[in-house]
Amino acid sequence: MTHPFKITGPTCISVSGGRTSGYMLRRILDAHGGSLPGDAVAIFANTGKERPETLDFVRDCQREWGVPIVWVEFVHRWNGGAYREVTYETASRNGEPFAALIEQKNYLPNIMLRFCTQWLKVQAIQWAMKQRGHTDYDNIIGLRADEELRVATVRSKPDPDRCPLYDAGVTEEDVLAFWRSSTFDLRLGRGWSNCDLCFLKAWPTLVRLEQERPGSAAWWAEQEERVGATFGRDNVPYKHLRAFSSKQRTLALLEEPSQSVSCTCTD
Repeated sequence: MTHPFKITGPTCISVSGGRTSGYMLRRILDAHGGSLPGDAVAIFANTGKERPETLDFVRDCQREWGVPIVWVEFVHRWNGGAYREVTYETASRNGEPFAALIEQKNYLPNIMLRFCTQWLKVQAIQWAMKQRGHTDYDNIIGLRADEELRVATVRSKPDPDRCPLYDAGVTEEDVLAFWRSSTFDLRLGRGWSNCDLCFLKAWPTLVRLEQERPGSAAWWAEQEERVGATFGRDNVPYKHLRAFSSKQRTLALLEEPSQSVSCTCTD
């Protein structure tokens, strides 16, 4: 049986900035003596709406493990999308790539049309690989053994991504156990991910996150006001999040089962 973490040709390792993809990168490094093969590229696509802790985590993976990670971002162009490479120091931190995409499209992504993932993540990564001369390559993503439905969706595509964590039987508890014993970790609490207040999160989750970090909804509300629409999660504007999060009755809502929708830009 082929070792799930072995790389045999040109390969893109998609690093989302979460614990799962970080763990996957570590397993790939271990399978190759601690460093990436020459034809493998680890890429992190920054939307500008990741929490600072996420950017710190990607930087720490680079620094602690001595592994190069390419950082890319969408850049607004009136005649089409373009991308640039950045670093931890120069990466956008105020949603600039995401806002530029919305400005170019002149409408908002929503639960039915997630063009943000396609442009800010998928195409950014494809551009980075093309810049390195790779048009035919394996794409490795961090989906675990306890994410069967997501893996089935990925593997139904004509050109399926590789999911080594799934093949190795790695679960979320395995990932968390690894980081509990690590010298560094992603310092984000429950519910935070990229992007910080993604419209696919359930409303009670968004309310709780706004309570934890007041003002987090401001950027999302600004985009809605600029376009004159909502991101579509129950058609409730983000500008209501701050007022709603201050109400005591919110506490009961936070105990409701999550209705968040899984998105390919998270792990």
